[in-house]
Amino acid sequence: MRKTLGALCAALLATVFGLMTAGPAGAAPSSKLPENYNFFGGIPYELAHPGGDLPGANDWSCKPSPEHPRPVILVHGTGGAKTTNWGSYVPMLRNRGYCVYALTYGALPGLPWPFTAIGGMDRIDISAHQLDAFVEKVRKSTGAPTVDLVGHSQGTYMPTYYLKYLGGADKVTDYVSLAPLWRGTGSVNPVMTQLGEAIGAVPLPFCVGCGGMLPGSPMNKKIWRGGSPYVKGVRYSNISTRYDEMVVPYTAGQVPGRPGEDVTNIVVQDTCAQDYSDHMAIAGSRRAAYMVLNALDPQHPVTVPCEVVPPFTG
Repeated sequence: MRKTLGALCAALLATVFGLMTAGPAGAAPSSKLPENYNFFGGIPYELAHPGGDLPGANDWSCKPSPEHPRPVILVHGTGGAKTTNWGSYVPMLRNRGYCVYALTYGALPGLPWPFTAIGGMDRIDISAHQLDAFVEKVRKSTGAPTVDLVGHSQGTYMPTYYLKYLGGADKVTDYVSLAPLWRGTGSVNPVMTQLGEAIGAVPLPFCVGCGGMLPGSPMNKKIWRGGSPYVKGVRYSNISTRYDEMVVPYTAGQVPGRPGEDVTNIVVQDTCAQDYSDHMAIAGSRRAAYMVLNALDPQHPVTVPCEVVPPFTG
């Protein structure tokens, strides 16, 4: 997870000049928002509007349509934010008629920007309480009884605490995960399990939430309460890449459902060998994004193209 944060910081200057030339940040067209399938597509907006919302996101006047009756909440990964992680997803979903929302959770308290835009650093249970409050705000604003979650990396994992311990199971219909890590990263390595158990007693000083994603950690054991990371009644879609360098092995996120659990496991390379997505690129790839659309609305599937997807950006 540290590599994700480091790569994000290293890419700031490189991406801001290239991506901001597409037009003024925040200048959303009256009809359709520009779609930019690039993992770093949201960074220029955060730089220009610290702490702001991407155009199309967090519109508290939005009312779900009969075609898309549930609002979609985007849950970023470690080191991400409501802007930086979702430059590809906010315009795609809003252009297709969804009410779309995003939060920044787990930013360490008491620090100024840009640390307020580096989420997923705090304890996972604290982040889950923040998600709980945000879901309630969305439900109250939209009048929708349930929401759909789309998460990336830690954002696929942390919401399970919300579902299992904070009453979220009755408030979520679809739970779509990009680069999930149910078993914890390094799950096939006994040393990583021992490390997870040790870090549970002595949390990492900067990224407290990172230790909770190791196998054997107290948080991982809570995620697996009852023998499964899943909750009956929620529809899960796990979208993974074989080239994930953070979730190792990638199959840690491809956990089959037990009887009564609604789980679909997808590996992006199974339908296109030209897809070289890594841990970050899978959240910027058009291919994975269209798979998310199909998970949210399986009755009206879109065609997922087979095209070259580069690592890092997507």
